Amino acid sequence: MNRLLLLALLAAALLARPAAAQTRRTVFGVQLWPEAQAEFALDFDGSDYLLVSARGQQNTDNNGFADPSRFLGFDQRRLSVGYEHFLSEHWSIGGTLPYIGFGKTYALLPEALLRHRGPVGPLTFGQRLSLEHLFPGQTGAKGSTYARLRADLEKTLTLGSTVALRPRLSYEAATHLRAFSADDDPNVEERTIQFTSLRAEVGVRLSPAFDFTPWFAYQTQYSFGLAQTDAFGNVTIPAGRVNSVAPVLGLDLRVTFLSNQDAATRQQLPTQH
Repeated sequence: MNRLLLLALLAAALLARPAAAQTRRTVFGVQLWPEAQAEFALDFDGSDYLLVSARGQQNTDNNGFADPSRFLGFDQRRLSVGYEHFLSEHWSIGGTLPYIGFGKTYALLPEALLRHRGPVGPLTFGQRLSLEHLFPGQTGAKGSTYARLRADLEKTLTLGSTVALRPRLSYEAATHLRAFSADDDPNVEERTIQFTSLRAEVGVRLSPAFDFTPWFAYQTQYSFGLAQTDAFGNVTIPAGRVNSVAPVLGLDLRVTFLSNQDAATRQQLPTQH
C-alpha cells in the first residue's frame, strides 16, 4: 500500500506541473498561521482522542489596508473540533468539523478521514486520506466536495527524559470531486489537481503535556485563467493555466490532557491533524 500511495502522489505532482510555457505563475506574500490546540486523550480504551483548535490566518499582502472585517488582525479565522479512534496500532479513523470565518461570511467544512502510520526503517511513514464538503454561508452559494491525500515522514529524537525533537516532512494534494458537489456545471474547466502543499516542521516537546511546532509550507492553487484584453480588445494575456503560490509560516502550540494515561506508551499524532 505504501508503494501505491507514493505512486499516486507522484502522479498528482506530475499532473499539477504542466509545461512552463503554458502556465502563468503568481506568487503572493507570506501568510502567517498561528494555531492553539488542546488535545484530550479520552480514557475509553486508550485509543481515542478529542482535538479542539483555533487558528488565525494573516495575509501579509493585506497589511496596510484598513479592513473593518478583519478580526484580531486576521483575514481568516478557523475553529475546529476533531475526533479520532485508533482501530489498531497502525490504523485510525476520525473526523473534523471546522468553522471558517473570513470577511463578513463563514463556511463549514466537515471532513471524514482514514489514517495509516507505520515504520519505514528508522522513520515513521504516515498516510492520510480524507473527504471534505464545503458548506458556504453565503445565500445561494453552492457547496463543493474535495478528496485529500497526504503522506509524511517523521522521526522523534529524544534529548532527555521529557524533551524531544520531532522533524517531519509532508506533502498533500487535493482534487475536486464534482460528482458529489452541487457545483457541477459541465462548462467549468478545472485542473486535475487543484491544490498541493509541501510542509516542513520541527516539533519541540517540552513535556508530556506541552509541545510547540514551528513550520513552513509552500502551497499552490492550480486553476485556469481567462484571457485579458486591453481597451481595444487585443489579448494582452492569453487564457491558460495559472499556478497561485503562497508561502506560509506557522506555529502550532499544543496542550495535551492525558486523562491518567501513560504518556510514554500513548501514540501521539503530529500537530498537523
